[in-house]
Amino acid sequence: MTRPPIALVTRLDAPAERAWRDHLAAALPDEDIICFADMDSGQRAAADIAIIANPDPASLALLPNLRWCHSLWAGVERLVAELPADAPPIVRLVDPELSRVMAEAVLAWAFYLHRDMPAYARQQKARQWRQLPYRPPWEKTVGVLGLGELGVAASRVLQQAGFAVEGWSRSAKGLPGMVCHHGPDGLGALLGRCDIIVCLLPLTPQTRGLLNADLLARVKAGAGLINFGRGAVLVTDDVLAALDDGRLSHAVLDVFEVEPLPPDSPLWGHPAVTVLPHVSAPTSPHTAAAVVGANIAAYRSDGRLPPVVDRQRGY
Repeated sequence: MTRPPIALVTRLDAPAERAWRDHLAAALPDEDIICFADMDSGQRAAADIAIIANPDPASLALLPNLRWCHSLWAGVERLVAELPADAPPIVRLVDPELSRVMAEAVLAWAFYLHRDMPAYARQQKARQWRQLPYRPPWEKTVGVLGLGELGVAASRVLQQAGFAVEGWSRSAKGLPGMVCHHGPDGLGALLGRCDIIVCLLPLTPQTRGLLNADLLARVKAGAGLINFGRGAVLVTDDVLAALDDGRLSHAVLDVFEVEPLPPDSPLWGHPAVTVLPHVSAPTSPHTAAAVVGANIAAYRSDGRLPPVVDRQRGY
């Protein structure tokens, strides 16, 4: 029996989309994966699965018999916002390699703040030779906001490096050897205890603008901030104000509400901000294709969907 084709629907440029199609074809040798633009009307009508990367909703609407969609990205806030409520179920990418790479980035930039690298950069610019006092990592507390797959992986790596780690999530969670907070009161408590705050929160209606002036006023004086979640979780003007008044000592920002970051953004030139071009956890086509392939193969075998996105929660 011939299987229906799988549609690959993205907003990537043609070379990037073809490269993804080749990786997916290698992971799914028994499937016919066709880029949406190359499908005829019969193939579009027959497709029962779509592999997507923030597709144009109008394109998905031309695939009338989809049973579900598998995203190539871990973040799904754009899909939740743009696709209609009656769109097929969405499976987001859960890739252990992505978690490892994110944990690596969190650890690297946590040490950047812990070992006073911003201060040494300022001293170099001023031609100052001055050694700053050293503190071991276990004397610093790192707070991780968001305890999904990425947050758990980052927390474990930070613990292994010797940091005291506390976490926060919207609902109660428990992780071995770690103080976990939850809910609005728990977030304020965590912010007041941490020397470094790592934000790995997804963007949902509840997290948009979450780190605003009111919450930043509760941050431990001189804390560092790392945002590798989503840019709109922060209120940029409030973060800048907290940096200017010393409540925050430095902010490492990899995600922004508008990307690429506009040239006139005040973040570029602020002396207490490190701007990164969304590089903390790039998706690996090799491992992502393997994850997607395994999920689709399992579905073909038993007809059961992998866990799907809760549209109400936003992830």
